[in-house]
Amino acid sequence: MEMMATDGKFSANLEVDFGSEENASIVHAALAVDKELQPDKVKREMVVCDGKLSVSFEAVEARFLRASFSAFVDVLTLATKTIEAFGKLK
Repeated sequence: MEMMATDGKFSANLEVDFGSEENASIVHAALAVDKELQPDKVKREMVVCDGKLSVSFEAVEARFLRASFSAFVDVLTLATKTIEAFGKLK
């Protein structure tokens, strides 16, 4: 995880290695349906590459970044546990 503040914007990057393109794609698809509640204040981009899910956040204020990042990690944890229990997480 990496966080920084530049040009009046706050950003964070997160990369999670799921060990396979399939698992990373499943998590991406599950989380992509949840859009940001305040898209004018927080932007989130997700990319799957080489079995890793990379997520970039950018917000106008640190508190919006913190709230968005925290909520995302909560659902990311749930999606990961679901795959571990029922899917093909290797």
